Amino acid sequence: MTAAPAGAGPVLRLEAVRKGFGAGPPVLREVHLTVPEHSVTALIGASGCGKSTLLRCVNLLERIDDGAVFLDGAEITDPRVDEDAVRRRIGVVFQAYNLFPHLTVLENVTLAPRRVHGVARGEARDRALELLDRLGLAAKAREYPDRLSGGQQQRVAIVRALVTGPRLLLLDEITAALDPELVGEVLAVVRDLKEQGMTMLLATHEMGFAREVADRVCFLDGGVVLEQGPPEQLFGEPRQERTRRFLSRVIASGRLAR
Repeated sequence: MTAAPAGAGPVLRLEAVRKGFGAGPPVLREVHLTVPEHSVTALIGASGCGKSTLLRCVNLLERIDDGAVFLDGAEITDPRVDEDAVRRRIGVVFQAYNLFPHLTVLENVTLAPRRVHGVARGEARDRALELLDRLGLAAKAREYPDRLSGGQQQRVAIVRALVTGPRLLLLDEITAALDPELVGEVLAVVRDLKEQGMTMLLATHEMGFAREVADRVCFLDGGVVLEQGPPEQLFGEPRQERTRRFLSRVIASGRLAR
């Protein structure tokens, strides 16, 4: 796998990606998507529209049925590609925190750099402490996950994804498991990451947040990206009737206001 130089093109590109499970209709069909460097792309749509499946295909946790996924211009869905090497370049934060309960915060964060990336213990520790401090968690480094709030645990999960210096960060409904009062602290972290230039692809039900932080919003429906554009256009003047119906329900529920 030969990667293009950074800045030479989009970090991520999906071409005609198709993915199904069993005999039912495909979850993803002919998905085309481009994520430029230093940008935030938000995936929105009704539950079951394929947002999480798309992220799992990008990280090679699900094998696509057809099409291709490119990271820095190199096809990562080629069967000959070293999947572990690809995953080392992509950070992922899921809905569930998935922290090891028997390890401290610091041990959770440094595990992958040491075991997967071969980073020396001292270097991994220094990098982890730097990120924990940046996200307001320095005082929690030696705590165990069950001593943290949900928002703090999710911030630790974000640090764990960032500590290896990923080229791309995938965020899958990272506020879904949080109490409403904890959502804001996690979303503030994503805003900070955007300001620092992190390239992100996120799936979210937080429409107001998508409108505020995303450079581009993609509406998934029926297994395709039905409409995409800058947030002010997609939320303000959607072109597709299906998009307008979806957003009208969002507005009625109060989920678009922030």
